[in-house]
Amino acid sequence: MRLTRPHLAAGRDAAAHCFVEKAKGALRLAAVDPLAAAQGIMPGMTLADARALLPGLAAFDHAPHDDQAWLERLADGCLFYTPAVALDAPDGLVLDVTGCTHLFGQESVLADDVVARLARSGVMVRHAFAAAPDAARALARYPVAGASEDEAVRRLPVVALGLDDEATVALTRAGLKTVGEVAARPLSSLAARFGADAVAAIRRITGAVDSPLDPRMATPPLSVERRFAEPVARSEYALAALGELMAQAVARLEETHEGGRRWQARFFRSDGLVQKLSVETGQPSRDVPALLHLFRERVEALADPLDPGFGYDLIRLDVPLAERLDAAQLRLEGGAVADAQVADLIDRLSTRLGRGRVRRFVPRDRHLPEQAELMLPAIDAGATGSWPRPEPGEPPHRPIHLFDPPQPIENIAAAFPDGPPLRFRWRRTLHDVARVEGPERIAAPWWTSRQAPTRDYYRVEDRRGRRFWIFRHGLYDEVAQPDWYIHGLFA
Repeated sequence: MRLTRPHLAAGRDAAAHCFVEKAKGALRLAAVDPLAAAQGIMPGMTLADARALLPGLAAFDHAPHDDQAWLERLADGCLFYTPAVALDAPDGLVLDVTGCTHLFGQESVLADDVVARLARSGVMVRHAFAAAPDAARALARYPVAGASEDEAVRRLPVVALGLDDEATVALTRAGLKTVGEVAARPLSSLAARFGADAVAAIRRITGAVDSPLDPRMATPPLSVERRFAEPVARSEYALAALGELMAQAVARLEETHEGGRRWQARFFRSDGLVQKLSVETGQPSRDVPALLHLFRERVEALADPLDPGFGYDLIRLDVPLAERLDAAQLRLEGGAVADAQVADLIDRLSTRLGRGRVRRFVPRDRHLPEQAELMLPAIDAGATGSWPRPEPGEPPHRPIHLFDPPQPIENIAAAFPDGPPLRFRWRRTLHDVARVEGPERIAAPWWTSRQAPTRDYYRVEDRRGRRFWIFRHGLYDEVAQPDWYIHGLFA
């Protein structure tokens, strides 16, 4: 099924409107409303010529990105009819309604419902049904009469093939004005004269080869929905219905011993708009009250409140990501309970503040200190890892607090050139070293650069008991005068 918005919707006032964009060195019309079209104003005209015909024409800058965003919102609304919705930019949608028409009785009833729903959003619609997506797309854009689908497709003009301007002009000059006339020619001669694209287009539009859709959204592994005979106008009732859908999804997840990690709810309003809510958990979950609480947290964090408008007539819950979830043995010391409470806190904070706002450090297998950890969203399942722990009674070998970048120190006094410092100045304060451990030598990664100087790290303590992690950047046989830096502080 093909939807298109050929014109702007008519404005509330009597003035004609158009969108303009700069093309070929002049401001040209990109789209016009029906009032302008009735006066002979068409897309492609220059703004000067259009205003010569219609002086009162109101012009606005064309914003393709806004058009794309609006088309995507319409595509979300069409998920009400089928999960397979593909964009046909800049002004079309293609719907695969195979197996979905029984919900409406027949194709014509479904089409009427689509037209009425989009009309409530101010969108003018042309539609067509066909067995092949390319045929439906062409019939919607270039309506022709025909006793059958095959006859209607063959009566289409050659421009309906969607070829480039050069190929379309070449076909027309060759006397081929319709798709049927092109299809009647031997494919080998078409390929030799007009290229392989012309042959591929003919085979797709006539259904000789499959041309599967590329849906905008992948079909989730698990999806449940509820349709209402009358639109639901209360958000609280809609959330209660969402809880019931969640219980259905959890029952199906229990059968496969899985738990959901990502949950996505869509509330379809009767005016065609769709409101989406998504929550994510750090661990697989089948806890309906906890999940519903996360959805309520998400609603409270919205910049715009959840507005049902004239009511929701469909609520759909998808589980795009599920993982294995088996029963776990509780530990007597209560460690599992504490872990679950931390995971629940992370889920709630990430839902309210955003998944990228709550992070945790994860160890990495890197020998350079500044690359030995990575900060990832705490809700990610991969944001875990085991940190090395010092032996009981032993102080840590590396500090938790690192400077980025390391801070330079001055006035270094050492007993011998490659030895540890005896005194240094940092932030205008002179520190006398009382104790020192090291060095921990870290060479440059051989697989990236052999030219970087070697680092010798020392754990030092001054006479006041303050402990620092400092390093000499370079040996004396590598650089003439190595520099010293403080990389971290021990608590």
